[in-house]
Order: sequence, then C-alpha cells, then structure tokens
Amino acid sequence: MTDFDPERFEDKYEHYFTELQQAYKSAFDVMSDRYDSGLIHAIDQYTLAESEPFYEGDGQFRIELPDDAIERVAPETELDRAELEDVYAAYTDELERQLRDVFDLSGS
Repeated sequence: MTDFDPERFEDKYEHYFTELQQAYKSAFDVMSDRYDSGLIHAIDQYTLAESEPFYEGDGQFRIELPDDAIERVAPETELDRAELEDVYAAYTDELERQLRDVFDLSGS
C-alpha cells in the first residue's frame, strides 16, 4: 500500500504513476463488465487517456475530462448524448472509487 501525500499529488505522474495506472486499469475492468467492451475501450482510448485526476481533499478525487469527450466517442456508438453522459458519469465515479481504493482512502 502506498502512503498517500496530498501535496505530492500535485506532481502525481512523478510520484504516483504506478498507482494511477492501477486505478485506471481497475476502473476499465469494472466498466467492461458492466457495459459494452467496445464502448468502454473507445472511452478509454479517446477520452480517458487525456483525462486529469485531481485530489479534492477529504479522500475525494475528481476526474476532469476533455471538453469534447462526448464528441470523441459518439461516432463509435449508437448511444445518444444523454446515454453517453450517463456512461461517462458511471466511469468517472468508478475511477474516483478506484483511486480512493488504491490510496486506501475509502474510509475517509
């Protein structure tokens, strides 16, 4: 288990790269079990690869997506905008949960 230091999360890719990879992979696996794997792969490749996790304090994370996240994935699916927004919300919620787990902040 990695000791989490919120101040070091400012330079997350230097200090916590392995943990971030683990959280993103775990979220991908969970979401692939819940949704069409092609859709989840598209979101992972076209959007989450450019997402940015932020530590908000009190054991909470926030995932910032590119402004055009929906448009990037829309051609890959038959889902409408509202349905894609729901999938993105579920995915970012799962990713935030995985980050809490990786850093052992679930009880915070």
